[in-house]
Amino acid sequence: MQEIINKISETTTKSPIIEVIGVQKSFRKGERQELLVLQDVNFRMNEGEIVAILGKSGSGKSTLLRIIAGLVAPSAGIVNYRGQPVAGPVRGISMVFQTFALLPWLTVLQNVELGLEALGIDRDERRERALKAIDTIGLDGFESAFPKELSGGMRQRVGFARALVVNPDILLMDEPFSALDVLTADNLKSDLLDLWQNKKTGIHGILFVTHNIEEAALLADRIIIFNSNPGSIRAELKVTLQHPRSDLDPRFRNQVDRVYTLMTTVPSGGFTGDHPRIDIGYRLPEASVAEITGLLETLNTPENNGKMDLPDVADTLMLDIDELFPLTELLEILHFAKVSKGDISITEEGKAFVEADILERKKIFSAHLKKYVPLARYICDQLNRHPRHRALEENFLSLLEDYLTEKEADRVFQTVIEWGRYAELFAYDYNAGVLNLENPN
Repeated sequence: MQEIINKISETTTKSPIIEVIGVQKSFRKGERQELLVLQDVNFRMNEGEIVAILGKSGSGKSTLLRIIAGLVAPSAGIVNYRGQPVAGPVRGISMVFQTFALLPWLTVLQNVELGLEALGIDRDERRERALKAIDTIGLDGFESAFPKELSGGMRQRVGFARALVVNPDILLMDEPFSALDVLTADNLKSDLLDLWQNKKTGIHGILFVTHNIEEAALLADRIIIFNSNPGSIRAELKVTLQHPRSDLDPRFRNQVDRVYTLMTTVPSGGFTGDHPRIDIGYRLPEASVAEITGLLETLNTPENNGKMDLPDVADTLMLDIDELFPLTELLEILHFAKVSKGDISITEEGKAFVEADILERKKIFSAHLKKYVPLARYICDQLNRHPRHRALEENFLSLLEDYLTEKEADRVFQTVIEWGRYAELFAYDYNAGVLNLENPN
């Protein structure tokens, strides 16, 4: 009995293998401004865990992974690996990147050997360990092939072999399956789980980032859900299902529903009250009128009766969270729909919009755009005040760059231009960079 108590005590007091404490990261945006990417991120990763960091693209997930790997320094806070601060690349932590990042002039074997060569391993041992890693990840026979001869899945397997050959303690993965087709990705995930469960490597923990909810629920023991702008931890969810997991299992679907609920009910950023209230520099979602109209039409069908679970919406319209959430966010901003506890419901305004004819839809959209999107309202006000009802786009871009990066400012501006042209609020001459209230012709 005492032995059991000692083991339990040892387990509960064991130090985490990765500890992230108060990590913050900013990038300089201009001479005097900084863009805050990560804010006060704290979590621990224990031995024997697969942990997923889940969030939308641009939420800072990959930046955090690079900070943990020692490839990027945090602006504040620290990362500890087995009790020691990470101040640069650490032996024991290996990383698989989203892009294959293979050197095209080197063979598979030579690409896998690169990390060992950097560690100063002699040629014979390099060759032996690289061949073993290649065999482990299922590429035996392709040692002399060049990257151009391989499929995407095979190239990513080389990336895994390159990470595994250095005998890592921790494996970090940055959306390693996102560039692959569904079948190839599923096969690679299955093979990775097989290596993990059968202890065919010396890995004691896997930490990966993804924007795919099903992928996180399929692989992870724990899911860390990220906010955006800046990136921070919104919630954590422990997944207790045994492997192998099936997306047809009702218990698996329940886990997916819980993730959607956590992602849509915890307060974030400027979302206050029943609908989002945004300011002129808000990072508007990239969603088209056609896309939100299609979603509203789906909600408004008799079988859905104005309400759907978000996982069902994603399945029906074949959308991932980077495609679905911008649509739901815009619908909420415009008061056309309401998202709560993983469900989306059409509002009376949304119902009126989707049931109207084309001309009436434009009028409704125009009214809601001016009322609920401050940037659209500001553009209209500036055009109305100008004697010739004209303005240069650079004036609005300059304003947005007080809040956003140059790239994001341009994206947000082009997005609101698309909405404004549909609503016939203003015309836009792309070549001249001029907006006006006159008809395009």
